[in-house]
Amino acid sequence: MSTPIGPYSPIIRSGEFLITSGQLGITAGTDGSPALVEGGTGPQLVQALANGKLLLESEGASVTDIVKATVFLTNMEEFSLVNEIWTSFFEGHRPARTAIGVVSLPMGAAIEVEFWATAPK
Repeated sequence: MSTPIGPYSPIIRSGEFLITSGQLGITAGTDGSPALVEGGTGPQLVQALANGKLLLESEGASVTDIVKATVFLTNMEEFSLVNEIWTSFFEGHRPARTAIGVVSLPMGAAIEVEFWATAPK
């Protein structure tokens, strides 16, 4: 799990909900600081989903507990690629989702994902 790039909590519990902050496709760089994975939208989405999954697992939840996701995408022409990766990641689970086209994201990322999941205490 990567270190946050700003002054925020990566995940918060509110009652039975777990809410993640937006996840970028970042890993620890060679110096240990957060680094964006190379390759654009596809590889960044794969890593962002993995980062979100790790956060949920740290609180005892899983991908199947996700009820809502928001995707921020800098290139809406890659929407079909996002759907392919999304379908593979979620397998048969289909949480509600909103996709928003944006001009830019932190660190020059191509995509960012946030999750809302249910996880009773």
